[in-house]
Amino acid sequence: MPPSQPADPERVAERRSNARTIRKVAPYLWPDGEAWVKRRVVLAMIALVVAKLVAIATPFFYKAAVDSLADDGGDSAAWLLAYGAVGLTVAYGMARVMNVALQQARDGIFARVGQRALRTIALETFRHIHALSLRYHLTRRTGGLSRIMERGVKGVEFLLRFLLFSIGPLVLELALVSIVLAVVFDIWYLVVLLVTIAIYVWFTFAVTEMRVRIRREMNAQDTDANQKAIDSLLNYETVKYFDAETWEARRYDRAMAGYETAAIKTAVSLSVLNAGQSLIITCGLVGVMVMAAMGVQDGSLTVGDFVMVNAYMIQITMPLNFLGSVYREIRQALVDMGEMFDLLEQPADVQDKPGAPDLRVTGGEVRFRDVKFGYDASRPILKGVDITAAPGAKLAIVGPSGAGKSTIGRLLFRFYDVTGGALEIDGQDLRDVTQDSLHKAIGVVPQDTVLFNDSIGYNIAYGRPDASQEEVESAARAARIHDFIMALPEGYDTAVGERGLKLSGGEKQRVGIARTLLKDPPILLLDEATSALDTETERDILESLRAMGEGRTVLTIAHRLSTIADSDLIVVLEAGEVVETGTHDDLLAQNGRYASMWARQSAERADAEDAA
Repeated sequence: MPPSQPADPERVAERRSNARTIRKVAPYLWPDGEAWVKRRVVLAMIALVVAKLVAIATPFFYKAAVDSLADDGGDSAAWLLAYGAVGLTVAYGMARVMNVALQQARDGIFARVGQRALRTIALETFRHIHALSLRYHLTRRTGGLSRIMERGVKGVEFLLRFLLFSIGPLVLELALVSIVLAVVFDIWYLVVLLVTIAIYVWFTFAVTEMRVRIRREMNAQDTDANQKAIDSLLNYETVKYFDAETWEARRYDRAMAGYETAAIKTAVSLSVLNAGQSLIITCGLVGVMVMAAMGVQDGSLTVGDFVMVNAYMIQITMPLNFLGSVYREIRQALVDMGEMFDLLEQPADVQDKPGAPDLRVTGGEVRFRDVKFGYDASRPILKGVDITAAPGAKLAIVGPSGAGKSTIGRLLFRFYDVTGGALEIDGQDLRDVTQDSLHKAIGVVPQDTVLFNDSIGYNIAYGRPDASQEEVESAARAARIHDFIMALPEGYDTAVGERGLKLSGGEKQRVGIARTLLKDPPILLLDEATSALDTETERDILESLRAMGEGRTVLTIAHRLSTIADSDLIVVLEAGEVVETGTHDDLLAQNGRYASMWARQSAERADAEDAA
């Protein structure tokens, strides 16, 4: 025997992925502890089977009516035959109505099951995406993630519905029709039917496999074009600043050109599929009808038999005509859902330990104990950092770009876990407590406050969604933005636009401060919260931030040294190491790195004032 060809690794991996997808979807059809779902699935399957039994019985009424009309029983029996034919025709019509009614009942019963599965998987995926680490999100495109989630969730309902109510019923109907043809007629009718179906299925699957590959290419081009559109729209101002509308349009058009090519291939291959399917089915239908016609001529079959054979062939060719599109859609649904389940299986870098307790903040002491960290093992960022912020103290971290200042903020919020040493709050290692409790204990005011495309009131209340309107307004007053909001035509209901673009930088920062004040955390992290603002706005915001820090442990990551001169402790980072610590006056007296930075910034500020 010739050696067998090795299996295509890509095809093997795809089959495993499809099997995994079906295994993961199955529990949504039969979930533990939800009897109502199981009842609906059983009722839907009963309706499906009964509908197919009625469909198989229907052509018998048709045959009987035709034979009754064709029977020459003489004038005396003509009226009996006529009335019999009418009754059989009515019975035939009732059977067809019952078949349709049962199919619609099946769909109605199953609708709630499908929608529940869709909602459950969508929520699970949404939560998982938020649970993934910052590292993952920084390496993925948001537009691509949203498309994976959208296509995968839509594929769930499609797969559940069509796998159960298209492929399953088709197989059942083909089996029943095969039995009828073999028993009522002749085995050769069954042979012709099976050969026709085998050729039809082979041709359909072969062409559809080719179309699935084209569809994957089309999906990739669609995702790419969508991502380019989202990137361009999110950076609308940048596009305008650089007069890049034409450049962006060309980028988008290049992506759409690839989509257009794949879409044309899809349309052409669909025409080939439809034409080939029609030819195969027609040949099979003609073959069976010729055999039946010969049977009528030699007297072994009646005209009713001829009509019944025709009815059965048409009855099975109708669902077969949809086999190509249904198979392609099921294959595509499996691909889309496979991508979604790949996403669901993506582990989060940062996870709570089993049974981890909540963080208990008693004073708010923050301690970095010989902390080491690097985004890449070959490129360390922090190299043994020792910092302690006393309860209720103001700690500032300064240094040149790339020193590791922002990394410290990300480690404190546990976007990443330290790779060496320990980071503690009130003596509790952050790796030993729940992330949820840690996030509740820390309030962050970033350099660029990003707002949701909703009202100002919604964005402030995001700090504590259960807060009352009075509490929201109180936080706004503390952030010195209440009067500005009340001067707006719609007040707190004023929409802020995509990412808060309808507000100025200072207004956005004040909304962010109000949001954090409403959260009322014991520890506050200010990550260069004023570096993007002009001097006058910065001065106003600093007053709000100082008031905000009263009674809290405040960690400020700063570039402008003038904003942190009143801190209880200033830490100077350079190349991931602490090079100086002390108060503002102490560090100036040391005449070291901090003093050099202060002198340079003071000179720049003086030059700017002279130029003004």
